[in-house]
Amino acid sequence: MAVEWSVLVLTCQRGGCVSAFQRELEVRRLRGGLGPRPPPLLLAVEDPWASLGSGGATLNALLVAAEHLSARAGCTVVTSDVLKEAHILILHTGRDFSFDDCGRAFTCLPVEEPSAVAEALVCNLDSLLGTMTHRVCVACGTGFWASAVQCWAPRCGGLRDAFSWLPAGWEGCEGWASSLLSLGMWPLSQQLCVGSPPGVWVCSTDMLLTMPSAPGINWDGLQGVRVIAVPGSQAYARNHGVYLTDEQGLVHNIIYKGTEAQIQQCAGPDGTVPLVCGVVFFSSDAAEQLLATHVIPPLDACTYMGLDSGAPPIQLSLFFDIVLSMARGVTEQDFVKGGGDTSVRNARSVLWAALHTFPLSMACISNASYDYMTTSASDHIRSLTLLPSSASHLFFCKTAHSHVDQPCLLEDGSSVTNCLLEGAVRLAAGSVIQHCHLQGPLEIGPGCLLSGLAVGSSPALQGFPLRDVVLQGHHVQLRDLPCRVFTLSGRLDDWQSPAERATYLNMPWAEFFHRTGIREGDLWDAEMPQGSRCLLSARLFPVLHAHEALGLEDVLWLLAPVAGKRLARWRAAWRMSWQELLPCLDKAAELGARQALFFLQGQHKVRRVLLERQDSSLLPLARSAVHEGYHEALLGTLDEVASTAGDAGIAARALACIAEVLGCMARGEGGLRSGPAANREWASAFERLESGDIASGVWELAAERQKWMSRPALLVRAARHYEGAEQILVRHAVMSSCQFVTVGQAELPPLGHWVQVVCPARLDLSGGWSDTPPITYEHGGAVVDVAVLVDGCWPISARVRRISEPELRLVSLGGTLQSEVVAELVCRELEHLQDYCQPHAPGALLKAAFICSQIVQFPSQKPLQVQLMENFRGGFEVHTWSKLPHGSGLGTSSILAGAVMASLYRAAGKAASTESLIHAVLHLEQRLTTGGGWQDQVGGLVPGIKIGRSKAQLPLRVEVEEIQVPNGFTQTLNDHLLLVYTGKTRLARNLLQDVVRNWYARLPSAVQNVDALVRNAEECAQALRQGNLPLIGKCLDCYWQQKKCMAPGCEPLAVGRMMDALRPYVYGQCLAGAGGGGFLYVLTRAPRQKEVLHQILAKTEGLGNFSIHSIKVDTSGFSVKVVGCDTEDCAWPREHMAV
Repeated sequence: MAVEWSVLVLTCQRGGCVSAFQRELEVRRLRGGLGPRPPPLLLAVEDPWASLGSGGATLNALLVAAEHLSARAGCTVVTSDVLKEAHILILHTGRDFSFDDCGRAFTCLPVEEPSAVAEALVCNLDSLLGTMTHRVCVACGTGFWASAVQCWAPRCGGLRDAFSWLPAGWEGCEGWASSLLSLGMWPLSQQLCVGSPPGVWVCSTDMLLTMPSAPGINWDGLQGVRVIAVPGSQAYARNHGVYLTDEQGLVHNIIYKGTEAQIQQCAGPDGTVPLVCGVVFFSSDAAEQLLATHVIPPLDACTYMGLDSGAPPIQLSLFFDIVLSMARGVTEQDFVKGGGDTSVRNARSVLWAALHTFPLSMACISNASYDYMTTSASDHIRSLTLLPSSASHLFFCKTAHSHVDQPCLLEDGSSVTNCLLEGAVRLAAGSVIQHCHLQGPLEIGPGCLLSGLAVGSSPALQGFPLRDVVLQGHHVQLRDLPCRVFTLSGRLDDWQSPAERATYLNMPWAEFFHRTGIREGDLWDAEMPQGSRCLLSARLFPVLHAHEALGLEDVLWLLAPVAGKRLARWRAAWRMSWQELLPCLDKAAELGARQALFFLQGQHKVRRVLLERQDSSLLPLARSAVHEGYHEALLGTLDEVASTAGDAGIAARALACIAEVLGCMARGEGGLRSGPAANREWASAFERLESGDIASGVWELAAERQKWMSRPALLVRAARHYEGAEQILVRHAVMSSCQFVTVGQAELPPLGHWVQVVCPARLDLSGGWSDTPPITYEHGGAVVDVAVLVDGCWPISARVRRISEPELRLVSLGGTLQSEVVAELVCRELEHLQDYCQPHAPGALLKAAFICSQIVQFPSQKPLQVQLMENFRGGFEVHTWSKLPHGSGLGTSSILAGAVMASLYRAAGKAASTESLIHAVLHLEQRLTTGGGWQDQVGGLVPGIKIGRSKAQLPLRVEVEEIQVPNGFTQTLNDHLLLVYTGKTRLARNLLQDVVRNWYARLPSAVQNVDALVRNAEECAQALRQGNLPLIGKCLDCYWQQKKCMAPGCEPLAVGRMMDALRPYVYGQCLAGAGGGGFLYVLTRAPRQKEVLHQILAKTEGLGNFSIHSIKVDTSGFSVKVVGCDTEDCAWPREHMAV
């Protein structure tokens, strides 16, 4: 359950990043990062003034949101009525951040989310979104939430909310806010706000906030405003804000950097104090009152309307100007007088009159945690290399969204995010690399943070030992001139401490000056007071040079100075301080560079996953590539892999991935993914693939693809043809099993004598779908099958005889040999066989059998009649019949194929073993293009109870093990197994395409389910060896759940009702085969329950025409018999034999 926001607002500093942030919001909407029902309004709102403060930013954002909602409602003026039914979330990005050019909100965390719909970097923004949408607002009352870093600012004259009031290292919160906003917003909305009625929330993005899945907040009858707090230690509170509350939970005061006695007064019974975590909720009434103040001077100056009206700027804090006005322990006089200058005092007076009557309550969330993102490099590195608390929904990993050639060189306790590390790059514990493309050999010691370095920086890095340093590359825009600037600092450096008692590169400034030859006059103007000279204002970083291009080496030399040229070159360059660089940082360029690097490492991931046959899904990456315009690069990589892999299995998966990309590009339009794939425009490429020329075929497909990219309908049709091409390669991979088909010579039966084969049906007790190509040779399969007689009969039969006429007579009978002819076909020309690969064509299976048994060579220059006369002195007549209904789920078609192949071999004077027949049917079904697996023929051709297995390799080979059951247990199964015909039919082919598509996409659910199928098959085999009916029943029920996971929709409503009615009387039950209808088999608790079950089902409504049948384990297997010219359908001696 998640909050459905009406508006999501992301505030940002004045200065040109609003368009970039708006795009980030839109991208998150496209890739599903804003929940299943994203907000209809996504707004990146720029602060109207440079130093607006969190309170002013909140009021301006609320005004903009209300204005957009009013316009959507058809109003011509802003009306507060739109707030009554709206869910609004406002997120403040805050100020700049020393360690991320895009701010705290967009600071990336070392997190991967395998279950995400679209693959993407996880920023703090995303984390907070999750918290707010799913945890914070659960069942809250109508209202408005607000949170900001600036909330804890003490009154510092006209500079409230400026760096001066922040704890050491709080500068740059805008950067963390962007990424935190990304990670933090989503948890915030997923956890804190679920179930909330209409209202408005606002959250800061300058902290790492984790919440339990159930915060336990009671919002019934909420009035006024509520603040969210997290428990923290009293020691931590000395540099932060805490709430002082009364016994009813109403806020008495907000203490910022209080004395020990003040903090102790806020403590609870366990000694912890409620920390201000930057999240506030305003009820709709309170939000309306706050909105109303935007037209009252001087508060009108907080909004863009005030700016456009010429009002003078004003700075307000969310917590100390807005929230504090409702605290019960604060008097009006003290509140107004604490406002500093006249304009702020006047603003406080307006806020007191508007808001003071609203109750201010607090909810402190136990098991939550809060970690402010300071400007301490040590703190920042620690936060990226340590696991978050157990309350977090995030799981940090050593390598996130990165390609690392030699991961063994990354020590535990290090972190790599959004990087491409080629060659030998060694990273020590306690170091972090983000957004870098580096080439080894490189060695990075402990305590380092590297960010934003391109591959061209690698040679410079190779000559410098790095330890306890922060090295960053920045995109800077100097008017119309874009350039790259590098900054270097020490892990222990403090940006704002006066130089006389501070460090640079972890050493005193005096020592630095002595080592490098740099003088104070090189860094600071002579008129700058000593107390203002600090690292933040030091012009250390070269930006431009009159004659030479600058690079990373122009700051790295500061680590190991060499007198002379480097110092002179450094002095000759135009340099800037970090303070001067901040307004010039190009956030749009930085976000674009990160995106480009993400997809570059994504292309390496594609190669790695496909070539190493990893079970990782590439579909989320494909979705992101489409959403963000990198689909062409991804398609090119997939073309390259498919054409150069030299492996049909790998190439097939690559083509399937291309189909997924094309499907994503259609964006849900253009029709169903499944459909025909035989357009003549693609025929030439298909022919090359069929001939084995995979490389040429892939490039022809790519050339044809370009003609089908203009609209969704064409994209979907192109995707279908790529799946058709993939199926060609799957067929080639499966047909590698032909090497396990061994055919010998046998006596040729007399002309006119029938070779008749009868076969049992099969029950799949567990493991089905794991035998299906390509799953069976990419993952490995295991299926437990039982050969069974149905109502005492062998239900599947075929017979073949040679005839004097050089033709092929193909006859399909009804349920028995004496039944009427259902279909008859005579083939006299090779052209009559050309539709053998179209499963629904008349006689397709029999035609394919003649070709696969090599009785007929197709294609061939020799006419059919010439082939038949030369090799067999005549033609063949084939009869097939089955007592089982179409779509029974008992393996009829594959077992019938085995019967036909066995009778054809024998009638043609050939002999093949059972193992050969199993693989021959695999070959036949691939030629037939039905794409079946091997479990049906194993079940029907091998007698008794057995488990078939295939390894995750090519060539595909099926090995069968007989399951030894206790004495008498076979009869026990006969007494407890029953078949129920459901009256519903469904072709497995209707399900097969979706199953294969999901497997090739490596959806985590599909991979896990295949693992479970194989595991359950082995457990079922063990239960059979033990003769344990309840355990077998448990395996059957588990198997049915796995089938439904594999092919959703395979349980019709009537079948569900039938299974519900039978559940009390059975150990387990399952639909046979792929499901969707056909036969249900049940393992009854009591023996011989046919009549009992019939009575139960007869009383159950909505079942339709059902029937119950007895089954018996067939322990002798299929039989082959050469008989005379006339045979009758009666009991006849059985000869289990190798054909």
